[in-house]
Amino acid sequence: MTITIALSKGRIFEETLPLLNAAGITPLDDPESSRKLILATNRADVRLIIVRASDVPTYVQYGAADLGVAGKDVLNEHGGTGLYQPLDLNIARCRMMVAVRDDFDYESAVRQGARLRVATKYVQAAREHFAAKGVHVDLIKLYGSMELAPLVGLSDAIVDLVSSGNTLKANHLKAVEAISVISSRLVVNQASLKLKRVAIQPMLDAFAQAVKMSAGD
Repeated sequence: MTITIALSKGRIFEETLPLLNAAGITPLDDPESSRKLILATNRADVRLIIVRASDVPTYVQYGAADLGVAGKDVLNEHGGTGLYQPLDLNIARCRMMVAVRDDFDYESAVRQGARLRVATKYVQAAREHFAAKGVHVDLIKLYGSMELAPLVGLSDAIVDLVSSGNTLKANHLKAVEAISVISSRLVVNQASLKLKRVAIQPMLDAFAQAVKMSAGD
């Protein structure tokens, strides 16, 4: 019985490593230097697959992976159908924000009931946020370089993830509203949890203990 864990490269992979170590799992390859998409670990019964962050919930939902780590932003857009989300891993933390050009008067635009054009990858989150405020928006879906949209007149505002805010400043943008705090969650295929509980439950317990310990630091 093999347990497959879906991860994405970069920050999530790096910040998941200590949790994997706590569960006695060590990858035998570094995804940043290896071209392999399936990584063996020190345990013959555990393997990692490297997928796009936005695809992690899909791999877990359909059982191609038993577990995965995905940001709350990705899970919100996916809808979380068929996924068990037992644990907030409290890693890869950032904020989802509304940002505009430095010279754009966002408060006046919202107050006067202007119809805003908003560029974002997170259409669902943006739609819900502005609907709750009673603000009319035209949503423009983009997949990257979000900061460019207001600079070239494609949109009035963007909704994007912000960590340090340095990218916004470098492009003469400012954050004007916080939508939510984002962190990464452990997601588990519901069928796997039933069929492979003997193997998966100790991992969940180890992850939970590691998260608890790091929170106490």
